[in-house]
Amino acid sequence: MSESHGPLKKTPLNAVEKELGGKMVDFGGWELPVQYSGILEEHEAVRTKAGVFDVSHMGEITVKGPQALEFLQKTTSNDVSQLTDGRAQYTGLLYPNGTFVDDIIIYRIAEHEYFIVVNASNADKDLAWFRSQQEILDVAVVNESANWAQLAIQGPDAEKKLQPLTDIHLSKIKYYRFERGNVDHAPAIVSRTGYTGEDGFEVYIAPDHAPKLMKKLVHEGVKPCGLGARDTLRLEAKMALYGNDIDDTTTPIQADLAWIVKLDKGAFNGHDVLAKEKADGPPRKLVGFELLDRGIARHGFKIVEGGKEIGVVTSGTHSPTLKKSIGLAYLPLDKSAQGSEFTIDIRGKEARARVVPTPFYKRAK
Repeated sequence: MSESHGPLKKTPLNAVEKELGGKMVDFGGWELPVQYSGILEEHEAVRTKAGVFDVSHMGEITVKGPQALEFLQKTTSNDVSQLTDGRAQYTGLLYPNGTFVDDIIIYRIAEHEYFIVVNASNADKDLAWFRSQQEILDVAVVNESANWAQLAIQGPDAEKKLQPLTDIHLSKIKYYRFERGNVDHAPAIVSRTGYTGEDGFEVYIAPDHAPKLMKKLVHEGVKPCGLGARDTLRLEAKMALYGNDIDDTTTPIQADLAWIVKLDKGAFNGHDVLAKEKADGPPRKLVGFELLDRGIARHGFKIVEGGKEIGVVTSGTHSPTLKKSIGLAYLPLDKSAQGSEFTIDIRGKEARARVVPTPFYKRAK
């Protein structure tokens, strides 16, 4: 977990998390639970039943105005024109050189209004970047982060556990769609999205209503889960983590996220760089691997060949579901084919690894 200077920021659920026995850590300047009963138990609960995560540290930005669509088409890689009201889209917020400012989710609220969820560590940077791109466009960019708490209810039982608490018909919400309604008698946005590889929902609700909702979910048997399980779950599902797998030195093509790059929508930040990478192949590619030797490869561990560094591990863990040591790494394109073997320097010891298909885990439909 990252460390910061100064007092830690707290989410509206901080007191409840401590009541529930959360082991609190410094996560990018936020005091958040790394675990409650234990990472393995929490991971298992999400894979088999249901777990709830506090994601209130994430940032929320609204983009409104007659030219909101034009503005988002220019600044992001996916095709925002494909959205209709009630649909969401995963995309890259990009610099002109094609690298990530952030990876974000855009929700279309209305024709000229979009609700954007950004990574906590990037919230201020993203807001500043959006504003620097406004130029003469008729669009307002507003930081709404203080107005929202966010709970993620994830797992095969998520719908069953959340439905009694809302007037929204959850079964009607398809993947990457959302509805507005009431949750626990408070106005909320509920989307069928998540960061675990399981079915589930993300609930955006006013900060003062969040603690009661969290307590009710836990009372109904939804397991409180911390950052540790969130990381093992997302890695098994091969969902990128900003700051580890993607950052301002990586492009979506390099990160194996070509599906969020829509070159035919017209000009956008990084368009020409990404078109070239798509045509010629990127210099490196993010791949999934499993270790063939003992150990766990962690973020920053070097991939070596003939005494030289040729790549780097971006994420790694012992997969609770697969009972294997897995990870993500950047390798030169010519060494990134499935089945290729390579060597990782794990604290001075060489460990063999093999490129494998991803996601590592895919839930049964």
